[in-house]
Amino acid sequence: MTDIAPDAPTGRGTGRLEKVIALRVREYRRAAGLSIADMALRVGVSKAMLSKIENAQTSCSLATLERIADGLAIPVTALFRGVEADREAVYAPAGGGARIVRRGTRMGHDYRLLSVVRGPRTRQEALVVTLTAESEAFPLFHHPGIELIHMLEGEMVYAHGDARYAMRPGDTLHFDGEGPHGPAELVALPVRFLCVTVLDEASDGR
Repeated sequence: MTDIAPDAPTGRGTGRLEKVIALRVREYRRAAGLSIADMALRVGVSKAMLSKIENAQTSCSLATLERIADGLAIPVTALFRGVEADREAVYAPAGGGARIVRRGTRMGHDYRLLSVVRGPRTRQEALVVTLTAESEAFPLFHHPGIELIHMLEGEMVYAHGDARYAMRPGDTLHFDGEGPHGPAELVALPVRFLCVTVLDEASDGR
């Protein structure tokens, strides 16, 4: 039994791609309840070749990977799951977060930046906003992207466009940042809420 395209034995097979493919092939084969011999017969590759693939000792041709995927009834891309680059994570301990300046700062609003995470096309910011007795509501503003606020403490009336929302601890408001928005009335101080904004990387944000 031979492969339809040659695969290059590597001897050791230390590449990250080979290791990920080895894990995925073994994972899906076992999930299908197949032995290496059964699997080799089903997909049309030799038992020796399949063993090398599962031990990351060969660099597979795309044709071989397609045969394996077809035999397991999975998309060929499933065999590459886990190859992606390490994903960013940001940890902010309790009481942490840099104090940043926003338009509301001059009104006495406190902004604590918890994290900024960048994806392929977007940027996400997470802040804790605190409005104290010295704070006052300020004119509504707008920006590109989507925003979510989750109330942690106090009570306020939050405006978005022509709508007004009574926000108390546990309440969440998710909205299009292009609509004019902001605190319209501070009812019970201090007011503290989590604010998460997702922006297109091409935009300048606020």
